[in-house]
Amino acid sequence: MEKYFKKQSTTNPPSPTPKNDKNEEMPSSSKKGRVEVNLTDLPADPRLRNPISSYHPMDRDQVRRAYLQKGPCQPRDHKFPYTGCGQDKRRFNPFWFKDYGSWLEYSKEKDAAFCMCCYLFGEETRYDAFITQGFKSLRKKERIENHVGGPNSVHNQAYEKCQNLLNQEQHIETIIIKQSSQARTDYRIRLKATLASIRFLLRQGLPFRGHDESQDSNNMGNFLELLQVLANQNEAIKRVVLENAPENLKLTSPKIQKDIVNATAIETTQAIISELGDAPFSLLVDESRDISIKEQMVVVIRYVDKQGCVIERFLAIEHVTDTKAQSLKLAIEAIFSRHGLSMSSLRGQGYDGVANMKGELNGLQRLIQNENPTAFYVHYFAHQLQLTLVAVAKDNNLIDAFFESVSMVLNVVGDSCKRHDMLQNIQAAKVIDALDSGELESGRGLNQKTSLKRPGDTRWGSHHDTLINLLIMFSSVVDVLEIISDDNTSEHKGSATNLLSVLDDFDFAFKLHLMRDILGITNELSKLLQRKDQNIITAMELVRVSKQRLQRMRDDGWDSLLFEVHSFCDKYEIIIPNMNDMFVGRKRSRRKAELTNLHHFRVDIFYATIDLQLQELNRRFNVMNTELLLCVACLDPSDSFSAFNKEKLIRLSQLYPNDFSDLDRGRLDSQLSTYITDMRTNSKFFGVKGISGLAQKMVETKRNIAYPLIYLLLKLALTLPVATATVERIFSAMKIVKNRLRNRMEDEWMNDCLLVYIKKDIFNSIDDEMIMQRFQNMKSRRGQL
Repeated sequence: MEKYFKKQSTTNPPSPTPKNDKNEEMPSSSKKGRVEVNLTDLPADPRLRNPISSYHPMDRDQVRRAYLQKGPCQPRDHKFPYTGCGQDKRRFNPFWFKDYGSWLEYSKEKDAAFCMCCYLFGEETRYDAFITQGFKSLRKKERIENHVGGPNSVHNQAYEKCQNLLNQEQHIETIIIKQSSQARTDYRIRLKATLASIRFLLRQGLPFRGHDESQDSNNMGNFLELLQVLANQNEAIKRVVLENAPENLKLTSPKIQKDIVNATAIETTQAIISELGDAPFSLLVDESRDISIKEQMVVVIRYVDKQGCVIERFLAIEHVTDTKAQSLKLAIEAIFSRHGLSMSSLRGQGYDGVANMKGELNGLQRLIQNENPTAFYVHYFAHQLQLTLVAVAKDNNLIDAFFESVSMVLNVVGDSCKRHDMLQNIQAAKVIDALDSGELESGRGLNQKTSLKRPGDTRWGSHHDTLINLLIMFSSVVDVLEIISDDNTSEHKGSATNLLSVLDDFDFAFKLHLMRDILGITNELSKLLQRKDQNIITAMELVRVSKQRLQRMRDDGWDSLLFEVHSFCDKYEIIIPNMNDMFVGRKRSRRKAELTNLHHFRVDIFYATIDLQLQELNRRFNVMNTELLLCVACLDPSDSFSAFNKEKLIRLSQLYPNDFSDLDRGRLDSQLSTYITDMRTNSKFFGVKGISGLAQKMVETKRNIAYPLIYLLLKLALTLPVATATVERIFSAMKIVKNRLRNRMEDEWMNDCLLVYIKKDIFNSIDDEMIMQRFQNMKSRRGQL
């Protein structure tokens, strides 16, 4: 036996022979556990991509398809930088995209050319320059021709493999599963029906899955139930879906649903990116927690479209593990890379004002400006302006006590369903009595049901609305408090009694009217600034008008306010103090000098509160005095372009060195002289309102072509962010899409559903065929179109 088998040592096992070790020959990615690849996170810039060999072998074709569907990275309108000096200066020639459009790429990060086909299928060691390092010898086109080579070159072989990968007819799976024309027709009908169901659910923000999706279930979930409705209404659909579909080709699995939704989200996003083109844009960012206590960062881009209209588009929502400025910047860079956007095209940034975003040294805006100085930061003009001004008013202790009393009234009267219904019934009865007596007029939209709502942190103007409703329902609120105070079984009996004494006091009535008027002025400003098409010049004008109104109220509003408060007190039998008497407070005054009631109400409350508001407006909008906005104001067409200033507009172009060369500024000087004469004499521009209207009128009259540099200044001015209204609406939509019953939604799934739900206008314009082709090309499918 020994001559057939060698003895093996029991102490030292034999070392494996390297050439026979299969694990040694496998790619490193195969040794590791397979990690699911998020195809939407693949970076567009060639410099930022991972090598194909780093992906699991089972995932590589999916990654390749994803890149082929996106197409090569070709920023055609990018201002390609020069390298070298003197006569040896050279740069990438964008006309090469026309000659090599199917594979040539350019990296803004690396300032180098790449080959997409060789990246996907090429021999990395031989053609490293066009795959990982980038090709920088940009002087001669012959170098690119050398890379292409002959018919059997590595490049052409890689190009052929790319074409074969996208051609499902040549896939081995397709050849094996050759389908008849009838099977193809059935598959198309089935896929269209599935897509129709998904379109409806996405537009309505509804969940897909059901608790029990078996055929015996009474409720299989929205998706399957809707598909069943379509089948019941259409015999052709019924013949090929659900139980009539092949077992392995039903197109109803959760994975298929997610793939189709992902395809719709990709097509929607690509439509947005296509609309943006190479236009300059600004960035709007905010963060909020979702229902599952995840910190979500919303990214919105603002730009001017080809018609001269200001557009704000939701781009993505990203889960961030922490909100440090550096982490947020990395997340934004990942989103930009995913969609082929570049920080170099960023011309403005706006955030909600929290510390980690607005910090002068370490905030996100500073990190981005260090990389791109022309990404100007403009503090949101309207982000929770009402809440800020309310907080400032509370810096006055007397006003702070007033808001505490209002909060207590809301707690006692409104928190109980029984007391809320009681308030509604009493108020309804009073309205009917007032209508019968002629005190109120009847008519459509008048005398609608009102209620006391607690001011919300995300509902702008809610404090103002609360004060108005309290004035309208004042007598009804008093009646409810009296009922509660007389109820010996109520735990709020003592609170109600105390509140009755507070409300039955001239001090409360005076503050109620004062804060209603002050917040009324700033509430109008807040609402106007919430418009997504608002521009920086109009915002500056609105702030100026609001400050003027507050100053006018301070100077001339005392008598009218006091008269209105007196009328209110007479109506509700509240004792009116003599203004010349000495003021006696509820608490012992620490002041040595005694003050009259007039001094207390006029100086300590009226003047002091308005002054705090004016100080906050001046502090909050001190950016209006910056050089950027003073230059932008010269574009205002109001009063026959009275604000026009050539020197400041040329200075504005100097603030954007990446958009205006020295030669452009020389041309701008000449264009401005012709432009202002044209604008002031052309009747089509008489009465144009704001720079938004000016930009649209220039496009309409082709003046954007005649004065391209001036139109570029307009676009840059309109790009600057003004308000967070769009971002706030996205968070409201997030609460609809990811609600209490869908609190386990994955991040990618939520992003896809939310994107399509918010951008319905774009989603509705995308043809079914585009989505189905995108779905088909994501991976190999059993069915064929």
